[in-house]
Amino acid sequence: MNVDGLSNKVIGRAIEVHRALGPGLLESSYEQCLARELKLAGINFELQAPLPIEYKGIKLDCGYRADILVERRKCREALFVVGIRFILGA
Repeated sequence: MNVDGLSNKVIGRAIEVHRALGPGLLESSYEQCLARELKLAGINFELQAPLPIEYKGIKLDCGYRADILVERRKCREALFVVGIRFILGA
């Protein structure tokens, strides 16, 4: 699946979650519900995936985490990270 098609699917699922739950809940609630939607859609993802940084050719684990990492791929430019922050209505 290309990145544009994947983006549209993920955004559509996030909107579905927000419509169902509305604003004002903890981020973890939205994260878990979006994970359920992604699973139902057959989209590969990881919750709280570690994101090392690269410094002078060395990968360092600095404690960064993506809320949801979607369709991890070996190619760096194909790495598609979705950090969902539901601020609509906040």
